[in-house]
Amino acid sequence: MNLSGIVSVSGKPGLWKALVQNKTGFVLESLDAQKTKLIANLSTAKLAALDEITIFGYDDDIKLTDVFERMKTAASVPDAKADGPKLRTFFREIAPDHDEEKVYASDMKKVLNWYSILKDMPLFNEEAKAPEAADAEKPAAAIKAVEKPKPVAKKAPAAKAQAPKVSAPKNPSKKG
Repeated sequence: MNLSGIVSVSGKPGLWKALVQNKTGFVLESLDAQKTKLIANLSTAKLAALDEITIFGYDDDIKLTDVFERMKTAASVPDAKADGPKLRTFFREIAPDHDEEKVYASDMKKVLNWYSILKDMPLFNEEAKAPEAADAEKPAAAIKAVEKPKPVAKKAPAAKAQAPKVSAPKNPSKKG
């Protein structure tokens, strides 16, 4: 599955695709039917790339992409609005190593919501790009290192050419 360039924005529902990067952040497009555009400022918004998200595990953290792969092969995926015990049982099936004290029902609901958004998209079934190919894609590569942009040094304004001073003749109509 190719989730490069797909992000979650804190405080915004749903998932977003990074289109381009500008000086202050990213231009994002929602993955829903409205295709809403959003400019996410790096100084105020927190972006999380889906291909880098992990779930707490007892030994090692579990990659979200691995959880999605297991969800594809699961017999039935519960609705995100299901009750907590039903979600916990499902997560024990698809992620048996998850830390039950650190992974809350709200986290499981979020994963199920993301899965329901992504499961019918073509990018969900295509192969992930090789690491060297991912570097060529600017939005996804830039999201991995979410940092504030460095200030760009500006050139000093060119010195204005000053015209030589010319003494103007005194006004002949005034005597003085």
